[in-house]
Amino acid sequence: MRQLKDTTCQSYKAQGFWTKHYTMTLWDSMDELKSFAKSGAHLEAMKKSAAISKEIRTLTLEASALPTWKEAKEMLFKDGKVLKF
Repeated sequence: MRQLKDTTCQSYKAQGFWTKHYTMTLWDSMDELKSFAKSGAHLEAMKKSAAISKEIRTLTLEASALPTWKEAKEMLFKDGKVLKF
C-alpha cells in the first residue's frame, strides 16, 4: 500500500480478512497500471504469491470510478482471470 500511495493512482480501495484480500485501483492509463504492477513491492509480492495463496483473481476494466465492493466481486468471480497455484 505504501508503494501505491506514492503513485499517480486516482483512487484505491482495500478490503480483507484472514485468507481473503481484495484491492482495486483506478488509473489514468493502462501504461500507469502496468508500470505499477511490474515494479517495486507489488512485483515482489506477486513473485511470492504462489507460496502464500492457492489462487489469485484479477480483472481489468475501463471505468471512470471504482465500483462498489459488491459489483467488483460479482465481476471478479464472473469474468476475472484466475491463477491457481
